Amino acid sequence: MKGTSTLGRSAGLVAAALLGGAVAISGAALFGDLGGGSTTVIRESSSAPVGAATTSVSASGTLSINEIYRRSAPGVVQITSTTKASTGVDPFFGTPFSTGPQQALGSGFVIDRSGHIVTNYHVVEGADDIEVSFSNKDTLKARIVGSDPSTDLAVLQVDTSARALTPLSLGDSDQVQVGDDVVAIGNPFGLDRTVTAGIVSALQRDVTSPNGYTIDHVIQTDAQINSGNSGGPLLSARGEVIGVNSQIATAQGSTGNVGIGFAIPSNTVKSVAAQLIKSGKVERAFLGVGVSPIGPELARTFRLPVDAGLLVENVVAGSGAAKAGLKGGDTKVVVAGESYTLGGDVIVAVDGKQLATLEELRGILATRKPGDTISLAVYRGEKKLTLRVELGLQPASSEG
Repeated sequence: MKGTSTLGRSAGLVAAALLGGAVAISGAALFGDLGGGSTTVIRESSSAPVGAATTSVSASGTLSINEIYRRSAPGVVQITSTTKASTGVDPFFGTPFSTGPQQALGSGFVIDRSGHIVTNYHVVEGADDIEVSFSNKDTLKARIVGSDPSTDLAVLQVDTSARALTPLSLGDSDQVQVGDDVVAIGNPFGLDRTVTAGIVSALQRDVTSPNGYTIDHVIQTDAQINSGNSGGPLLSARGEVIGVNSQIATAQGSTGNVGIGFAIPSNTVKSVAAQLIKSGKVERAFLGVGVSPIGPELARTFRLPVDAGLLVENVVAGSGAAKAGLKGGDTKVVVAGESYTLGGDVIVAVDGKQLATLEELRGILATRKPGDTISLAVYRGEKKLTLRVELGLQPASSEG
């Protein structure tokens, strides 16, 4: 059964492991048997040199993995987030309890000489104290400039000399193609500045953000990323950041990499980071409907007025869609193993642009701001209507 959200139905993959935390390091050995057996502590030697190296650039402008690492590793940081001790009362027995400070490790990378660092929201979520470690072993306090759980991104800032920073360039993720070579640099399980390589396995994946919304246009890669890689860069063969490593899919009973990782595209990072640096937050337009795409079989079976469009299954109370009079469905049906709610309006166009998929609707809304008005062409039964909808502000979570 597909699940609906206030923006629509996400047919996205359920990714796990990295999302929801980096590497927890409080109260346990940093390395060892993940299955809970005997622990073997790994001690690292000093980091590999990251100084100047002979450039090995191909005729196409691509770099070797070694060159990408040497150029980019100084701009990749290890992030340690600490949550202070907390106290409470057991809800069942009424006895007081307390927990000690909790720490987690993640990754990030420098984006400018003002000390701004991009990482995942889930790496620093709820942190009371954040430290950033550079390749030269310098460790600095960092503050959160802003965070956006809807894309699982956050921007930190450190106070240091511009000359001490190595910003990484953000590439154009729209130019990425399946099969492109990629390199990931991060801190899996606390092993600082580890490099792995692979290819772009797929594009246009959807994954779920920490607050339940869908992140679009996600890049899938088989480059080895694990817990602790969260927030680190996925780089192209030209050495440009094309994504932020954020989630992995895991096999049942496993927590390790199985060759399916997901990176938030760099074009999303550019937009979100710019807004976070400017105002500390991201405000998104909100329509307030749960929708499903109409397929030929559904349209034919139930004699819908069109064979392409978005079926409105529910409307959020108080939303712009509700105020404009958009109608949700009331009749549950199952077609080809998928559940739908019929009887509501069918959206066929927004501002004159024909719609057939949820991704198209989300793409249009991404270009609008709260308070903007859009024109919806809808069918109500056999009658075609035009409704004007004032968009609201997206709630903090998809359950809101």
